[in-house]
Amino acid sequence: MNVLIKLLGLVVGMVAGVAANKALEVIWGKSTGKPAPKDATNLEDSLPGVVLFAFAGGAAGAIIHVLTQRATKKALTKLQETADEV
Repeated sequence: MNVLIKLLGLVVGMVAGVAANKALEVIWGKSTGKPAPKDATNLEDSLPGVVLFAFAGGAAGAIIHVLTQRATKKALTKLQETADEV
């Protein structure tokens, strides 16, 4: 059962990461009027814009990682507590 919860945490983290990336792209497009700079080698995108987008994406990824790790740990702890009760 522990493996199942860990796999579920992994899947939830991946889905949340994809959703956050799409949300960041939409927010970026609406706030700047330009598409998100996905290709760092595209010289038409400004360097500060690329760096800011990379920073925002990295911060979102780190937050999602922490939240999913904590949720998985909570679920594992709760599972162990309920297993002791049975």
